[in-house]
Amino acid sequence: MRLIERGKELTELADLLQACAQGDSGAAVISAGIGCGKTELLTTVEDLATERGFLVLRAVGSWAERESPGSVLGQLMRRADDRLGERHEIAALLDAVTRGPGAAGDEHGLGHGFAQQTLASDTTGALHRLCQEVARTAQRVPVLICVDDAQFTDSLSLYWLLQLLRQTRSMPIGLLVAECTLSKPAHPQLHAELLRQPNYRHLSLERLTKSGVTALLTDQLGPDTARSLASDYHRVSGGNPLLVRALLEDHRRAGAPLEGAAPRAPVGDAYGETVLSCIHRGRPVLLRLARALAVLGADADPGLLARLLDEDEATMSRGVFALAAAGLLTSGQLHPVARTAMLASVPPQQRAALYGRAAELLYQDGAAATRVAQLLVESEVRSGPWATDVLCQAAERHLAANRIADAHASLEAALRVCEDDHARMSIKALYASTAWMLNPSISARHLGELAVALHDGRLPHRHALPLAKFLLWHGRFDEALDAVHRIVDAPADSSAPDPATAAEIRATRELLSTTYPLSVRMSSRDGGRASRLPRRSEEDPRVLGATALSHVLAHGPDDEAVADAETALRSMRLSKSTQEWIVCATSVLEFTDRLDAAANWCDHWLEQARTRRVPLWEAEFASLRARVALRQGRPKEARRLAEAALTQVPAESWGVCIGGPLANLVHAATWTGDYEAAAAYLEVPVPHGMFRSRFGLYFLHARGCHYLQTGRPYAALDDFTACGDLMRDWDFDQPTLVPWRSESARAQLALADPVRAEELAREELALTGEGSSRARAIALRALAASSPSSARGALLTEAVTLLRDCGDQLQLACALAELSRTRLPEGKTAQARRELQAAGRLAEAAGAAPLAREISGQGFAAPLHGATVLAPPSGLELLTAAERRVAGLAAGDLTNREIAKRLAVTPSTVEQHLTRIFKKLGVRTRRQLPSASVASDQPNRRIDLMAEGQ
Repeated sequence: MRLIERGKELTELADLLQACAQGDSGAAVISAGIGCGKTELLTTVEDLATERGFLVLRAVGSWAERESPGSVLGQLMRRADDRLGERHEIAALLDAVTRGPGAAGDEHGLGHGFAQQTLASDTTGALHRLCQEVARTAQRVPVLICVDDAQFTDSLSLYWLLQLLRQTRSMPIGLLVAECTLSKPAHPQLHAELLRQPNYRHLSLERLTKSGVTALLTDQLGPDTARSLASDYHRVSGGNPLLVRALLEDHRRAGAPLEGAAPRAPVGDAYGETVLSCIHRGRPVLLRLARALAVLGADADPGLLARLLDEDEATMSRGVFALAAAGLLTSGQLHPVARTAMLASVPPQQRAALYGRAAELLYQDGAAATRVAQLLVESEVRSGPWATDVLCQAAERHLAANRIADAHASLEAALRVCEDDHARMSIKALYASTAWMLNPSISARHLGELAVALHDGRLPHRHALPLAKFLLWHGRFDEALDAVHRIVDAPADSSAPDPATAAEIRATRELLSTTYPLSVRMSSRDGGRASRLPRRSEEDPRVLGATALSHVLAHGPDDEAVADAETALRSMRLSKSTQEWIVCATSVLEFTDRLDAAANWCDHWLEQARTRRVPLWEAEFASLRARVALRQGRPKEARRLAEAALTQVPAESWGVCIGGPLANLVHAATWTGDYEAAAAYLEVPVPHGMFRSRFGLYFLHARGCHYLQTGRPYAALDDFTACGDLMRDWDFDQPTLVPWRSESARAQLALADPVRAEELAREELALTGEGSSRARAIALRALAASSPSSARGALLTEAVTLLRDCGDQLQLACALAELSRTRLPEGKTAQARRELQAAGRLAEAAGAAPLAREISGQGFAAPLHGATVLAPPSGLELLTAAERRVAGLAAGDLTNREIAKRLAVTPSTVEQHLTRIFKKLGVRTRRQLPSASVASDQPNRRIDLMAEGQ
């Protein structure tokens, strides 16, 4: 691999070789950060010297051998060729140096550094003879001695090098020493001696510039890619050539970037491993420093590092400088990938101890609770009141900032260190709360202990209502009721809560009563369910939202409830203390047919939930948005959203609320004709307690619709009836929630009971009132289906108008298709065709394949994409019995007189019948009339459209 941006240095070293070849001595020191190319440059010079006939002696220092006397000297001698002398003689001299008395320690030899100590005579004699061997060789051939990583050279080898320099100053011997910039200067005596040498050079290798990185990338990636990536590679690598090559390896492993993706350096395992390798090549203190930097992050400064590692501050400053000089730090910090790799390389116990010590130091320095807690979470601190207090403070701040996962981690650590039982219960209650938002299944394991603690008085009552929510979610109704009663049925003489607490209590009670109506009833002092809405100016927005929903469920759609819900939505920010009430307020818009507004608010909150990274919030808003999409007649979108909800929170973690997402999936799959998938969704195990919640209504409704569409009207009627029974028991009997009577009417029609179907439809219509609503339109469709044909047109016309207003595209398609059939007896063929074609387009756009096929088979509509094209009907069902007989005979080529004679009527009567027949069927000649066999055998045709939507 060619050298980049090293031309000047290479020229200077080539000049030094030239001087040595001409009989002069010379020396050079190459200094560089770790991985910045000193070894490559040294290797290039060695190869050049070999080409020019030099005897090259090579050695590499290492930290592990720095205490081994003569380790570098041994490498220099043993790697030489025969020109240096007889190998056995050299080996004997080395043996005398490394094994002789005084060679191995401080007592008789040099030991650590250049202490003024006396070498044994055998050792000095062997060292002098080795110098003489090199000097004798230099009289015949120039010699180049190269020592890489000289900062780790052992003291005995350094002594020999110094003696050689002093004895051979006028001989053709060159010395190249390469060293890394480390935490403290390496061998100042050697540097001082080198300064006395003729032709001395000190070369400092800088990191690559952006142009140098571009040139290096060009060799591997080509010019165009190199130019686009150079800036990012230079930023991440700091211009360190070794790190650039590591990033190239990550680039190779990552493969081609996605089309349209911004060009950037893929930082992966190769980069992290290379950074680790670079740091391990330094002194151990450098490794310890890097670990401390990884732990402290942005908090690291030389003073804190020195206290953490029990080192002097100057050493820490030099170490930070050394790492920065190598491009391993950016703004004093490791790259996140390098930081992760560094922490993973530390043994777990050492890592935990380092985190614990760092947390204690930052706490002593008055650092923010969230920062200290971050370190405590990773530590093994097991006790200490200060740690518990810090972790709880941090959890509160994380919750206020909607950092739920961080709060959860802080509370988990607090449970580990807290030793007070009462305090532990409060911490565990908060811990269960954060766990519930991340995954409700995590909180379930703590609920029993908390319920017992509340009952025994070891858990403060302020945790009762949140605990009740979790218990109800998991279907533990008896324990939940006990928790609720501790607040709702508090003694009359007890001290009144502050306004904020009172508002939260009321908001929570309203919330629970709308979701679990059978299990949570308002206390007797409240007189049952609220019959009026609170004054907007005086109420907490959570109370407004929950009370508005309670009002709609009990009394039906209401403009004042809508206003309260919108006020609540505008007043709340998504947080732990508002999320459930935001769902309530948005549901008000859904149930009052403000579907576009509900969809917009859902999208807004869904994005907010994603930003805050709270899985449960994201799942609940996705499920709510799916329900709205179904009411808009968009089953494909609803299915996508419902599947996303179950991806965020798995089915087993939804508790009794699983009825919501499952109902959405069943409805969507049924509408789109994926009956197998709908059946599979219905096989998902659900808790029995689900049917004691509002979500059980959604599930019964969806299952009934699926049964009705797949030819099981008795099962469907059972589900619709069960749904109605629950709604009446809970005082939720509003068609806007679930139009169970309209659905039951459809089932009764399938069971050939039009009288009962009409009764149910009329009951539903009366409940919906005279206003414009989706529920009224569904009831009108059901009534039209069970009414005489003469009454259907007006009912369906009103239904179409209402559905256009509310925006349910699939219900509108059904109503248009049904309305088109009423036009034909009136002779309004063109209008019927337009309505049927519009219905077909709506069904196809929504992905409702069964409905699209039914409409396509009804006639007039152009064949729909993906639909089975059925033979067009004869149209004879539009004719009276007398007209069908006339049409059949006329199609058999009989004249008017022959038909009149056959039917015992006058020819003018036949002529009048034919005029009406031609008009109804839209034909002009007898040849266009259906055949006689069709006329006599044509059954009454009907479109068995899907049961109404949600």
